[in-house]
Amino acid sequence: MRAAAGWRTWFRRLFAFLSNKFLALSLTRNLILDLQPQSTVYLVLESAIQGRQTMRRLALNTWLVIVLAASSFSARADENKSDGGSSASLAPRARIECSLKRKPGEPLDPPSTAAIPGSESFVASEHFREDIAPTATVKISWLGATFARRFAVKVEAADATSLQTHVLNKSSSAVQILGELGPRAESKLADIWCLLKQQANGESGALQTSSVPNLFFVRDGTGDLGVVDALWGGAGWEIGASPVGSQRPWTPGTRVFSH
Repeated sequence: MRAAAGWRTWFRRLFAFLSNKFLALSLTRNLILDLQPQSTVYLVLESAIQGRQTMRRLALNTWLVIVLAASSFSARADENKSDGGSSASLAPRARIECSLKRKPGEPLDPPSTAAIPGSESFVASEHFREDIAPTATVKISWLGATFARRFAVKVEAADATSLQTHVLNKSSSAVQILGELGPRAESKLADIWCLLKQQANGESGALQTSSVPNLFFVRDGTGDLGVVDALWGGAGWEIGASPVGSQRPWTPGTRVFSH
């Protein structure tokens, strides 16, 4: 009988000891995500054997630091995944040179007014017109209403230009692309026309002639920055425009031009 009582006492103490250990491990697990490296955790455990509270100091060991670091990296990865990322992932390509200045003896095409003193002028409305005739300087099969209203009224200087090309690696909005390009994002309608003249009938060149657009950031007639896109439609170029703040996603493969 005495031996049996001894075994029962030993078993109760062992059970109480394991219960306390399990409670401590459970509390430590629940607190791990809220800890910072090199922190100290104080757990108040109620002792089932002594019937009083004891304060135990649990110092983080190397294993816990590794767990916390992994949890932090995982949380940051989830955050980046949830917001879709802020980078437009533009891959730079070749830089191209283009000029609309006349060579000696070359006539104006088409005739334009000298609206900008000291420089040849580029009058957008005299160039960007729907025309797919064989004699068209650039075959344009469609002009968007927004482009006609905001950009066709512009007059610019027809200077030589150097443009940097980029390829979009992932779906991105205009705001995201602008954020990556910075101040060099802007180009002009004269730049677009210069490139179009080199591929007037959809020939290969700096502008891609697939179903994926070419993108430019240009200021309109009131000075507001907008998005101009050029797409070869088979019969001619299709020129559209949209606000910078539009939520339209530009697809991977889009070619972006900047200075």
